[in-house]
Amino acid sequence: MVKTLTIDFVSDVSCPWCVIGLYSLEQALSGMTDQVTADIRFQPFELNPKMPPEGQDIVEHLTQKYGSNLAQLTAAQKVLSERGAAAGFRFQWQSRQRIYNTFDAHRLLHWAGLPATETPGLQRVLKKALFEAYFVRGENPSSHETLLRLVAATGLDASRARAILESDEYASEVRRVEAYYVDAGIHSVPAVIIDSQHLVSGGQPAEVFRQALTQALSG
Repeated sequence: MVKTLTIDFVSDVSCPWCVIGLYSLEQALSGMTDQVTADIRFQPFELNPKMPPEGQDIVEHLTQKYGSNLAQLTAAQKVLSERGAAAGFRFQWQSRQRIYNTFDAHRLLHWAGLPATETPGLQRVLKKALFEAYFVRGENPSSHETLLRLVAATGLDASRARAILESDEYASEVRRVEAYYVDAGIHSVPAVIIDSQHLVSGGQPAEVFRQALTQALSG
């Protein structure tokens, strides 16, 4: 019998390990279709909630935040590229020059996941489109023009999305969900919570997700 598991995927649009985590989770699920289907719900987390709309140079940002230098950044990108390729995603680091604010992207993802809005699966399609826009093409996920183009390409209602972006709609809801996960002890992402019981932290390989899914199925 196939069991449906609810998976809360807490992540940020500008987090490379979140990309790896999602694609690895999907790999794990693709090998377990005779056992499980997943209701994946994307939950907001901002790595840089105070980032201004114009963003910041990525080398400058990582140097200030983590003390990283260019050599360390290059080494980290190599590891991420290898892990991404293994999961089925190819980062294009030369396109990604800046870190941006992601709050409006989270507002649209929240809207896309609402039962009244969602055509099943479109929230995940939008999430992956945002990852590709930023990590492949280097686009600005705080740009309303970029967000509306991605929404339209996803198949969601662009005029409704524009109205959301031109207001503060869903801002309080997103902040409330962010606070909920921080209060629950989530301080780094991705954090993948399976059936509200099993936590997988970080951009783990598919095998780690398979083990966690198997454990959830037997619980």
